[in-house]
Amino acid sequence: MINVIVNVNVSSAHSLAFATVDPEEISKSQPAHVHNFVLGKWTNTSSTTNTTTTTTTIVDPLNGQPFINVHEVHQNGIKPFVDSLSNCPKHGLHNPFKSPQRYLAYGDVSVKAAHMLSLPEVANFFTRLIQRVAPKSYQQAHAEVYVTQKFLENFGGDQVRFLARSFGVPGNHLGQQSHGFRWPYGPVAIITPFNFPLEIPVLQLMGALFMGNKPVLKVDSKVSLVMEQMMRLLHHCGMPVEDVDFINSDGKTMNKLLMEAKPRMTLFTGSSRVAEKLALDLEGRIKLEDAGFDWKILGPDVHELDYVAWTCDQDAYACSGQKCSAQSILFVHENWSKTPLLSKLEELARRRKLQDLTVGPVLSLTTADMLEHKNKLLEIPGSKLVFGGEELENHQIPAVYGAIKPTAIYVPLEEILKENNYKLVTREIFGPFQIITEYTDKQLPMVLDALNKMDAHLTAAVVSQDPLFLQDVIGNTVNGTTYAGLRARTTGAPQNHWFGPAGDPRGAGIGTPEAIKLVWSCHREIIYDHGPVPKSWELPPSS
Repeated sequence: MINVIVNVNVSSAHSLAFATVDPEEISKSQPAHVHNFVLGKWTNTSSTTNTTTTTTTIVDPLNGQPFINVHEVHQNGIKPFVDSLSNCPKHGLHNPFKSPQRYLAYGDVSVKAAHMLSLPEVANFFTRLIQRVAPKSYQQAHAEVYVTQKFLENFGGDQVRFLARSFGVPGNHLGQQSHGFRWPYGPVAIITPFNFPLEIPVLQLMGALFMGNKPVLKVDSKVSLVMEQMMRLLHHCGMPVEDVDFINSDGKTMNKLLMEAKPRMTLFTGSSRVAEKLALDLEGRIKLEDAGFDWKILGPDVHELDYVAWTCDQDAYACSGQKCSAQSILFVHENWSKTPLLSKLEELARRRKLQDLTVGPVLSLTTADMLEHKNKLLEIPGSKLVFGGEELENHQIPAVYGAIKPTAIYVPLEEILKENNYKLVTREIFGPFQIITEYTDKQLPMVLDALNKMDAHLTAAVVSQDPLFLQDVIGNTVNGTTYAGLRARTTGAPQNHWFGPAGDPRGAGIGTPEAIKLVWSCHREIIYDHGPVPKSWELPPSS
């Protein structure tokens, strides 16, 4: 029996004007339905003669019972979505010279949506909905709602039009000036994963809309119910219904939609394998926030053992490790090895229980997948199981998902760097799973070599108060979101700083004005040259 902690006193979801489900009542006997939205309307998928959609049943990750029916569009049903995107011109729904009042309108939508999410009953509604489809602790699910609310708050009022701020440069002669503008792409696509069902799609969707684009949004069907309800909230807050299309489909159908609609830009958050395929299919018209095998280094100076241990536990195991920023490998300086760090990590990991969802279902790997990976790692000479490595006890998590205890495996640094081990050790396991290794002062170059051999460079942490050590590590690494100092972490990115990879021109950011402008607009230069033509001008020779 799962006793999920709900720490606010709120009324039923039935009292919410926008909501069509109640998170507490979704069950096999009362399944939720997830619909599609295109050309300004929710599609009617209830007809038994409908051949353009199929009903995909989603099972409850905690007990395996069917509880959500997602109406997924077939490949033969994408025409309305293709037509809708095709109706949007390349110059967008608005830009600095066209319908500028829409910048103000989206500032108003943001204000209203932020206010809605600040209401305890609405915040609890989305927190519990997130918990139902992507089980995580109440605190972790609520943090996702909070970050989304603060983001919307940040872009209220005039802040949307400030995103389109231009600049001017004096010209070469009287009457000439050049001006730089941020220009929308027009028709765009957004594809987001299961692990943050609200935060990632809302932040990217609103960024696209702020800059004048028309998006089609696809969220992983396992969790798309959350964003379907958020779409209804945004409509309730005044978002024009024609501005966004929302599709549920499998990967092949979405790929066909992209090929036929040819969006000017696609934002993809998810696995590296799919990201690379889309980059080829879309001929580079894409921004990526893909997988990350994220690292943390504990420097030579030992401080605040309990705090650092707690942060390591949070980074590796919160949300059952299902964050693209989760700590995948921990490099421990030998000075830390002389402390009870590892035993404290084990104690903290043992506190995590399925009952409060501080550990829970892994939605992208099975238990067998993760235990097989553990066994392969333990074949490496010198490796050992630090803790975990077992299936969760007394659970009803269906076999299609994973259920393991928080796990840590020690692998010697020298073995990690061997060609036949490196790919295995640095395989991202999107679950409560991390590698731990140890290094000495003389081995820091080996650590840096291990870091720079990685393909993905999303988040990182350097835990040290030594400015020279920080300078050395930061100056010789790449990761786009790097935390440095005593309280450095790899996870928990709020809405007030850039979050995204570095080292890849396709890299996408999220959450900040810089991220929105980079991902959802391009530069357009307009050069005014009014004259006058000099009175002494004469027809020059050909040149």
